[in-house]
Amino acid sequence: MIKELQLRVTPRTAASTAEIAQHLAKHNDIPAQSIQGIRILKRSIDARQRNVVVNLKVRVYIDEPMTRDYLVPPIEYNPVGGDRQAIVVGMGPGGLFAALRLIELGIKPIVLERGKDVLQRRIDASRIQREGIVDPESNYCYGEGGAGAYSDGKLYTRSKKRGSVERVLGIFVQHGAREDILVDAHPHIGSDKLPAVIKAMRETILDCGGEVHFQTRVTRLIVADGKVAGVETANGQTFEGPVILATGHSARDVYQMLHDSGITLEAKGIAVGVRLEHPQRIIDQIQYHSVLGRGTYLPAAEYNFVTQIDHRGVYSFCMCPGGFVVPAVSETDGLVVNGMSPSNRGSHWANSGMVVELHPEDLPEKYEKYGVLAMMKFQQDMEQRAYAEAGNTLIAGAQRMKDFVDGKPSRNIPPSSYLPGVQPSRLDLWMPPFVANRLRKGFRFFGNNARGFLTNDATVIGVETRTSSPVRIPRDAALLHHVALEGLYPCGEGAGYAGGIVSSAIDGERCAEALATSLGQ
Repeated sequence: MIKELQLRVTPRTAASTAEIAQHLAKHNDIPAQSIQGIRILKRSIDARQRNVVVNLKVRVYIDEPMTRDYLVPPIEYNPVGGDRQAIVVGMGPGGLFAALRLIELGIKPIVLERGKDVLQRRIDASRIQREGIVDPESNYCYGEGGAGAYSDGKLYTRSKKRGSVERVLGIFVQHGAREDILVDAHPHIGSDKLPAVIKAMRETILDCGGEVHFQTRVTRLIVADGKVAGVETANGQTFEGPVILATGHSARDVYQMLHDSGITLEAKGIAVGVRLEHPQRIIDQIQYHSVLGRGTYLPAAEYNFVTQIDHRGVYSFCMCPGGFVVPAVSETDGLVVNGMSPSNRGSHWANSGMVVELHPEDLPEKYEKYGVLAMMKFQQDMEQRAYAEAGNTLIAGAQRMKDFVDGKPSRNIPPSSYLPGVQPSRLDLWMPPFVANRLRKGFRFFGNNARGFLTNDATVIGVETRTSSPVRIPRDAALLHHVALEGLYPCGEGAGYAGGIVSSAIDGERCAEALATSLGQ
């Protein structure tokens, strides 16, 4: 007999199958000797009360052997010919999942990625960290895997109405990710594990007859008879077929190219602010209600804060427990930070973006002349100001958290995970006032609700600006191609239709399906 049961157990019990079996025997009237196997189906931590518990959904095999069943069945990818093909521009989660879905639908994907493969990217990312040398085509934003490959590998999403989250997670598992991501409420692969998974996805594309071209930057759309019929690259090479444009939220040259070509774009809001770094022990103590922190059986704690300040949202973004702050630059004259965590989330620090929601109408009057690209220009200006304040280096400006709130200089900065280094800087003075003032109020609010959160042991590091695309590339709601240009499928976070790895992957699959429909597939 097989039973599926919901349990609420201590963290110690949840960490051991043997302890779970003892719990089932004691509380669910199942003889211990009858339990032949236990499979955890879902797992989440409930830390709302002082006594932290773990919610489990388990499948119990009683008096029969435990079978090797898949939580999500693997997908069969078959070879594709060249009679039908499509161009996928960009190899982040949107582009990768679009290419894999095209293969399922019998269409050959030709993937064009401006950066390098995911393992070569690691070398260039290391040079940014250790030498301050930025390759504009291979960095934390550009290259195989997209920005998500080296910004933590978090897979939690609220975008569950657009497609199957379980299907996306299953594809990651099929390509080497741990099955835990199918179980945990907040799944996470880790920046150290995700590159191998991405490489395996590329190999599936190639094994099935798809093409992958690295260091191939698209510079022009080829339009014929009012439809996109292909692309031209920086070296003059052309590729024919309908185009899924999945270039990510940092491809400013692509937005400029589209704008210069007269292709309709829309202004879009973003969020900007700082990266906030605490010692992880402080977050553990706050979230788990214990001066002892997380103890032996709980993971590094995370948080999610949000409030409204002066009619705009102030919230945490991309929280990385046990992680590192990294220089997410893609241009040689700017400074922007992000966060990442390895799979074990084992560093001494916790960091999160702390950002303020901005609408196009919030920008100063001087940005009006940039039209739909105004938010992009504002974003770029913030990064260039941060770089200038850092003495034209990647040694980021930083301020103790309470000093920032109180408007005081910080004489020194606590140790930080940010490898290029930090230096004291009056972020409260040089950041745009409508951003800095809301952050101050937001920090006070969060500190009042989580005692110990507002502390000078924490550091604000500037600036965090790449939270989402600064424009939207509008598309037909049903057919998903561009509103004025058939054959062009704006896709994922860079097009303004996703906000993270999983939602971008779902959008990539949807665009592939829409493209296949247009080909009569």
